[in-house]
This record gives sequence, C-alpha cells and structure tokens, in this order.
Amino acid sequence: MGLGDQSVRLIEQRLLGRQTRFFAECNLKWAMTVFRPSTDSFFSLDKKLKDLCYAGSLREAVRLLAGSGFTVEWRTCSLLLQECIHRKEYELGRRLHVQMIVIGFALNEYLKTKLLILYAKAGLLVTAGGMFNKLSIKSLISWNAMIAGYVQNGFEEVALTLYCQMRDSGLIPDQFTFASVFRACSASALLEKGIQAHGMMLKCNIGSNVVVHSALMDMYFKCSCPFDGHRVFIKLLDRNVITWSALISGYGHNGKVKEVFELFHAMMDEGFNPNTITFLAVLSACSHVGLVNEGWKYFFSMESVYGIQPKAKHYAAMVDLLGRAGRLHEAYEFVMTSPCKNHPAVWGALLGACRIHGNVDLMQRSAKKFLELEPNNAGKFVVLSNCYATHGLWKNVAEIRGLMRGSRMRKDPGHSRIEIQNEVHVFFMKDNTHSEAEKTYEVLIELMCCIADANCALETSIE
Repeated sequence: MGLGDQSVRLIEQRLLGRQTRFFAECNLKWAMTVFRPSTDSFFSLDKKLKDLCYAGSLREAVRLLAGSGFTVEWRTCSLLLQECIHRKEYELGRRLHVQMIVIGFALNEYLKTKLLILYAKAGLLVTAGGMFNKLSIKSLISWNAMIAGYVQNGFEEVALTLYCQMRDSGLIPDQFTFASVFRACSASALLEKGIQAHGMMLKCNIGSNVVVHSALMDMYFKCSCPFDGHRVFIKLLDRNVITWSALISGYGHNGKVKEVFELFHAMMDEGFNPNTITFLAVLSACSHVGLVNEGWKYFFSMESVYGIQPKAKHYAAMVDLLGRAGRLHEAYEFVMTSPCKNHPAVWGALLGACRIHGNVDLMQRSAKKFLELEPNNAGKFVVLSNCYATHGLWKNVAEIRGLMRGSRMRKDPGHSRIEIQNEVHVFFMKDNTHSEAEKTYEVLIELMCCIADANCALETSIE
C-alpha cells in the first residue's frame, strides 16, 4: 500500500470515527450498523466503544463488544468497567467480565483491581475475594475495596479483621480506609476499636476530609459519646452542610432534642442550608417531643423554601409525629394523599402508632397494606404479629405465624451487644447462655423496679 493509499485510509477511518460518534449521540441503532465486525479493524472497534461510552451509551457499548467477538485495548475495558461501577450497572460489568474470559483476554493487575471493586460494590463478596486473592500485589486500593464492600454489606467484623491484616502487611491507611473503619465501628458500637483507629488516623496525618470526619463523628455519637463527637466537629477547619448534618443527626440519635434545634439554627446562621439528612433529624426531634405544628412548618419549608423534595423517610417521620400525638386519622389521610403511599416506611410508622393508641380497625387496614408492599420480609411479619398480640388478637397472631411457617420465613433473633475492655458481649433475646446471664438479669430486674418507682412518683407528683 502506497503513501497515498495510507492517507486515504487514515482519512476514511477519521470520518468513520466522527460518523460513529455523531450516530452514538443521535441514534444508537445507526451507530451499531456503522460497525461491521467482519471488516473493521481492532482500532476501529476500540474507538467506537469509547465513543459510545463517552456518549452515555454504556449498554450499547457492552452489547457491541459482546457481539463482535474481538479483543480491545485493556484501557478501553478499564473505561467500560469504570462506567459500570460509576453507574452501578453491576450486571453489565459481569457481562463484560464474561466476554473477557470468552475471548481469552489477559487481565493485568489494574483490570483485576477494577473487577474486584465492581464485585465488592455489587455485594458479590465471594467473587471479589477470589479476585483479591489472585492479585500478585495487593495495593491499598484493593484492600480499601474489600474493606468497604464488607462494611456496606453488614460484615463489619470481617472488615475490621481485614483492616488489621492490611496494617500487618505494612501498608499505611488513607482517608478511604478510615472512612470504612469508622462506619464499621459505628454499626457495631465498637468504641475502643474506633478510638484506636482515630489515633492511627492522627499518626497518619490525614488532613481535613469531610467524609472521614463525618464518619468519625457518627462513630462517637453512635457509641453514646456525644461530647467526643462534638469535639471532632469543633476542631474541623472546613465545615459544610455534611458535617453540620452529622452533628445534628448525632445529637438526635442520642435523644438531645434541644441541641438538635439549637444546632439547626446555628448552622443556618453560618450560612449553610439544610439538606435531606438535616431535615430528617429535625423532624424526628419534633416527633420525640410532640411538636406537631413545628414539624409541619419544617416539612413544608423543605420544598417551598429550600427546594428539597421530601422523600419517603420524611413522610414516615411526619406520620410518626402525628401518630405519637394521637392524631391517627390525620396521619392516615396524610399517607393516602402523599406520593409515598406505596412505600412500606410510612405504613410501618402508622402501624406503630395504631399499636400504641389501640386503634385496632386502622391497625388492620395499615397491616394489610404493610404486608402487600413487602410480602417476603420476615421482619414485617414479626412486627405485625406483635401488634396483634398487644391487643389480644390471637387468631390474627396464629394466622401470621402460619403464613411465616408456610413460606419458610425465618427472622434472625433480636440481640444487643456491648464492648467492655476490648471484649464484645452479645445478648440474644431469651438467651441464658452468657456466662454472666444470671447477674445481668438480676441487674435488669432492679433497674425495671427503679423505673417503675420513678414513674409512680412522677404520676403522684402530677396529681
């Protein structure tokens, strides 16, 4: 082929690439017809895949690659995988991985790490673990992906074990590591491990990071240490709505209603507008102290003042507020006219309120809708069974338990846990296997008697 022929071919390829990009942005089907696997080169396919990806047509790009039977440059596969991760299209990522295996694509360490991240985020931890073990060099990124994957899927203790193994391997944790570790400690209420991780973070000179420090604050608040959580906030140089919301939510979690309202207005005075998390904390605080009018004011201001569309949790908080105040029919009408009337959270809140106030008719209507929305959730059946039992509706209790047995549903037993001197103690409901169970129950009985005496004294003083 002469120089002139090469130039013509080069111009044709450039025009073809521009045509494909244009079609990718305007009509995906045309883009698919432009590429003909039998005649186009490796580079042409590679370019078309990138063009489709940049145009936001990820699904079409993966379909084109799978249909071609050709291999492409590893950077193109990396781009496609990254888009799958970013868009949470994990099934597409799995399909792409299968295609790599079919065409015999040799995975380098970078692509193995990308696949590990994909499977960890998808919750496929066994597959992610397999990819992790195949890495010849385990980078900090791969360790972070595994730790975060276990935390996100509720395996906090496994995540903390991996963190210790990572430390033993000689790697220095970064902000992503600590964010996951603090979340793990928060979910498990492991204060001592959280304090140790906090100390390590200071030694590693991790700078001011919103995500890390919000997770650290949340850990202290969830471990019932509001003073330490607030101290982390005070030392922050760069405060924003995320850190403020973490602080406000933390005080709400600890039942400090007065502080929630004070901090909400302090945040506004500093020029920060609230977000959905902030409003959820404030609405929950209103519910705890029965401030119905204030709750309505905050709820309506979300959209009218701040342009925030209330979500199902905000509607559920309002239902809970009305229900606690005994305004059950108002709560029911609110649910029926809300855009979230098909969300189980709002019906669960109404069901709980009916149980407290003894409105059996409305409770049964709420229960029917509650189960329709999540018929396979064993926890919902147990909640409903307890509601019926509270009001002596034993026939309904038997019916619910029969449905659970017929569907072979099982709910994990309720439990509590506490950490004392680096040892975690777990107590299951109706469990007598703990070595200190007898003494624990004795103390509980004494506490219940003290609470009962205090209630009696309060009622006497009110009269």
